[in-house]
Amino acid sequence: MPAQLDFALNHMATPRLNCREFLDLAASLGCIGVELRNDLADKRLTDAAFFDGEAPEAIGAYARSNGLRLLGLSEVYGFNAWSDAMRARVQLLIDQAGRAGAELISLIPRNDAPQYGEGEREEALRRSLGEILPMLDKAGLIALIEPLGFTSSSLRLKADAVAAIEAVGGKARYRLVHDTFHHHLAGEKEFFPEYTGIVHISGVVDPVLTVEEMRDGHRILVDGRDRLGNVEQIRGLLSLGYGGPLSFEPFSPDIHALDNPAEALRNSMDFIRDGLA
Repeated sequence: MPAQLDFALNHMATPRLNCREFLDLAASLGCIGVELRNDLADKRLTDAAFFDGEAPEAIGAYARSNGLRLLGLSEVYGFNAWSDAMRARVQLLIDQAGRAGAELISLIPRNDAPQYGEGEREEALRRSLGEILPMLDKAGLIALIEPLGFTSSSLRLKADAVAAIEAVGGKARYRLVHDTFHHHLAGEKEFFPEYTGIVHISGVVDPVLTVEEMRDGHRILVDGRDRLGNVEQIRGLLSLGYGGPLSFEPFSPDIHALDNPAEALRNSMDFIRDGLA
């Protein structure tokens, strides 16, 4: 294990905090960086606009003044259903990332159980990645692809994402999100450390849920009850050479309602450190 784990926070961990409060929290916990989200209002977790209505430059500068990297901006949902409207959404997030000084943007596949004919799923993914690639080249930016392990997902496996990236010659501009929750749901065994740009951490502890019943709302902070094997997944990635950020992304309303999220996050960090020691 490295001497120090590079923990980070996704704004989903504490959506009740505004951007500056969230950045202050991450800095107080010794995080290396953060991920900001444009979908918190859509999910009815805040009434605030993206960047709290401030200029992206101002929030990016505030992050750096706290010693934090602005690791990424999330998200463009349904990127693998290409259209002119999707191009505009991708370009908007790229532009916002450039203004804020973010290192990455996140691309999320359709999760509405789309029906594909023979080869259509792979063709749709390759087309979207091929269309986005020159946009990333022009901006000098990296895009994260996050396979979703739900059975309704149009892209469940990281292996399929890697195959599409290589098919469009996109290795310089695309990376994967290794999400411990979705990795478990998909039943995928292979890790892709050389393609992994960030790891998303959350745990599920409900003992009666089947894997098929697990949903975002069950995702809490990782502790000794975890059923997803977070420590084992992280150990595996580290042993294969991954050295990037480990970003907390709990979706559970119980976590969002915590009066003292700093203590809970610190306890989870300690648990992971101890488990890897």
